[in-house]
Order: sequence, then structure tokens, then C-alpha cells
Amino acid sequence: MPNKNPGVQPHFVAALEDTPLVAIDRLDETAKARSTWADAWEAMRRRPTFWISSGLILLIVLVALFPTWFASVSPTQCQLSDSNGVPQSGHPLGFTFQGCDVYARIIFGTSASVTVGILAAVIVTLFGLIVGALAGYYGGFLDGVVSRIGDIFFAVPTVLGAIVLLSVLPDRTPVVIALVISIFAWPQVARIMRGAVLTARNSDYVVASVALGVSKFKILVRHVMPNAIAPVIVIATVSLGTFIVAEATLSFLGIGLGPGTMSWGRDIGEAQTSIRTSPQVLLYPSIALSLTVLAFLMLGDVLRDALDPQARARR
Repeated sequence: MPNKNPGVQPHFVAALEDTPLVAIDRLDETAKARSTWADAWEAMRRRPTFWISSGLILLIVLVALFPTWFASVSPTQCQLSDSNGVPQSGHPLGFTFQGCDVYARIIFGTSASVTVGILAAVIVTLFGLIVGALAGYYGGFLDGVVSRIGDIFFAVPTVLGAIVLLSVLPDRTPVVIALVISIFAWPQVARIMRGAVLTARNSDYVVASVALGVSKFKILVRHVMPNAIAPVIVIATVSLGTFIVAEATLSFLGIGLGPGTMSWGRDIGEAQTSIRTSPQVLLYPSIALSLTVLAFLMLGDVLRDALDPQARARR
């Protein structure tokens, strides 16, 4: 065949003519576009911050689930003769004012603090996700009611509302603390989910599903929510750290977990009496709390950068 385009080299035309159509079809079949989550994982695994925060979170979860693996001394075995004692063999962080082992109390106190944070994050995420998705997709009267109720709860600070509510509750277990925190924290997740759904429901694939006669509920569950859930996962990861801080604050004020439950906030509050003579009693649980919150905040930042469409477009 003569070369009709003088700008194309003859040997290139010949090579193109000799290329089998089967090879071209095979190339098209193997070419697959990566999903959002695959791109996010590719971006996260290249960042040291992701591995550092994930390692810290894994360690914290193991300590919370299996505290006896990390401490052989009972946290309730206290002797007044060891009051504010210095570190010694078998007691690497010294003793509290009551003569309890500081290291053991930090290890066994991890469970309550992490349990409250995880339970609150799960409750807030599930409730906020469902309410925000329904309000954003269906709109109308439902959207107006949810928005106004959310504004009411937004006006009440989480810790202040929890203090008022917990002051009238006789039983203050980790589950109760998580539920109280969730009551005042869900509007943030609901508002973020609502905005993401409002953006996703105008996409081409939603319009095509409507044209095919798919029901609104199926479109919401199968198409809209999976494509709008990314920002909710980010805010849930960051909020988990803030919920742990909220529990510590409530326990520090003496209105959080009950006296029989160990937590970092309660230990920090009790260490105030020894801050001048033995500041390490206050320092060590504060470090444990700070590292835990920092780990979740770091992971949330990595997730946010990996799931951000603009950041993915720049890569």
C-alpha cells in the first residue's frame, strides 16, 4: 500500500501493517484501570509515615488486647512503702503516690482508653454515614430535618455535653462513655458524608443508572456510597484519636470511667498530687496518650493525602 502520509516513515507503516490484530486485542484486554483504593495503597506504602503510624497502632492494639504479654506485675498490687518510689528491678518506671507500678498501670490502662476511642469511632462513623447519605441523596424534607438537628448538636461542645450527661448517669463503663461521646460527635461525619453524596449523585454513572430504571436505594448503596465513603474513612481515623483524648479529659476531671477502671486520664489526674516531687508519674501516662493520638493523626493525614483526588492527579 502506498504511503499516503509523507510525514510517516515507510518502515513504520510497514511495521504497523504487519502487526497482528490478535496482539492488539490482547493488549486491550490486559490493560485495566486501577481503582481508587489501589492508587491510594500505592501512594501510602511509599511513605514512611504510614509504616511508622501503622506500627504504633498495631503495638497499641496488641497491648490493649493482651496486656499480660507486656506486664507481669499486677497494676492493683500497691504498697504505700513504695509511694513515689524510683525505678528498680521489675519496675522500670517507678511507683505512683499510692505505691502502684507506673508501667503496669500504663499497660493495663491502654485497654479502656483504646476501647472507648474505637467504640466511639465505630458508632459515630456508622450513624453519621447512614444519616448523611440518606439526607444528601434524598434531600428535601429529610435533608432539612437532619441538617437542623445536626446544627443543634454542633452548638454543644463534645466534652461539655458529655460532662453534663455523665453527671446524671450512675454507671460509667467504656461502652457508656463511648455512647455519650457519640451523641455529640456524629454531626461532623454526617455533614461530610452528605457533602460527598451530593457531589456523587450528579455523576454520569448515577444518571445512567437512573435511566436504566434502577431504584434509588440500590443506586445509593451500590454506586453512590462506595464512591463517597473515602472522606468519611479519613475523618473517622482522625476522630479516633480525638475520642481517646475526650475520654482522658473526662477521666481527668473525675467524671469519666468509674473508680474501678484504669485509664490514662485517671492516672494523669491522680498524678497531680505528685507533680513536684515525682513528675515522672505524670509524664509517662501523658507520653502514652500523646503517642497514641499522634499515631492516629499521622495515619489520618496519610489517608487524606492518598485519597485526595487532586493529590492523585498531581502524581
